[in-house]
Amino acid sequence: MAFELIPICSETAEISAAAPPIRYSIQPILDLAGRAVAQWWHLFATASFSARQCNGRIGQRTMQMRVPALHGFRCTALPPRYPWTRMTPSRSIPPPPIDGLLACRVVLLQGAWHTMIEALCARFAKVRSEEWLARMARGHVLQGNGTRIAANDPFRAGIEVYYYREFSEEPIPVVESILHVDARLLVVDKPHFLPVIPAGKYRRETLIARLIARTGNPHLTPLHRIDRGTAGLVMFSADRASRGAYHALFRDRAIYKRYQALAAPLPQGDFPLLRNTRLVRASDGFRMHEVDGEPNALTRIEVLERGAECWRYALYPHSGKMHQLRVHMAALGAPIVNDLWYPHAHPVAPDDHARPLKLLAQSLTFVDPIDGCERGFETRLRI
Repeated sequence: MAFELIPICSETAEISAAAPPIRYSIQPILDLAGRAVAQWWHLFATASFSARQCNGRIGQRTMQMRVPALHGFRCTALPPRYPWTRMTPSRSIPPPPIDGLLACRVVLLQGAWHTMIEALCARFAKVRSEEWLARMARGHVLQGNGTRIAANDPFRAGIEVYYYREFSEEPIPVVESILHVDARLLVVDKPHFLPVIPAGKYRRETLIARLIARTGNPHLTPLHRIDRGTAGLVMFSADRASRGAYHALFRDRAIYKRYQALAAPLPQGDFPLLRNTRLVRASDGFRMHEVDGEPNALTRIEVLERGAECWRYALYPHSGKMHQLRVHMAALGAPIVNDLWYPHAHPVAPDDHARPLKLLAQSLTFVDPIDGCERGFETRLRI
């Protein structure tokens, strides 16, 4: 990787084409910047999602990036770690989803390969040639114009390839229920144990994949998420043009969310109770916990029913931190019934469908940003 430092007067000053480059012996700094740029490039060059899901303009033949100025000099780097690959805005129409899974897209630029199977095996070193052959036989590897790609097709630089990732998953024996559909929104009751989006070992058995398969709408996008163990309402955008307006409801906390939970009694609590603390990710990288500092998670807690062994609570999260309700209830000394992560993590075990997490996303209420009407949705599920 080569760098040239060109003197500039300020961050916004234009670089003079006639000014000769000034070379300085700052190799340690350049090495550090070079590694950072190479890692950044690697993330985009090896990404396995469609470029239409990328924000911004990505896509010269050689990506040129600006590194922050170093003591009045600007550093320009050309770091093509993977010169045979690029992510560019797609000019083609993506193929339709298969079983709710969208096709991934990649553009192969240059290389000394003779056939497409050679190029794909070089680009995706962890995918065996037998897997590519099987995908091609099923018609799951396509050109940008929709033509099927065969193993012995000649390779040509710049070819646009769509391919479907394949997974072997055990089906999750639960069924989602669609509560509302219109041109802009889809609202669904998500059952316990079903993830909203692909994560970990779950790829095909997700709420988003099931809904795309059921509706045939590849533009469905969740406007928010709830945990895999939580049941209840999830709202999806069905229209790209209005998606930003509905996303803003959650970003600006302009949507009223209500949850129900079963948890241990809190007879000493003064209800309604506000829990306002700072949540950060724990050392295990997945769970959350409370720490000292400026609060970033606020929950209002009310009691709906008082039983002998557990109470029914109404929970109103003002913020949307991961696992917020579960952490706050556990911190109060009333962990939610059947919570395997809070206050302490239990050993990993297969799902016990007879013992779901007793947490339910009950209702969503908001003013529609498009037509100004008040809208509300209520789950049909019970805990």
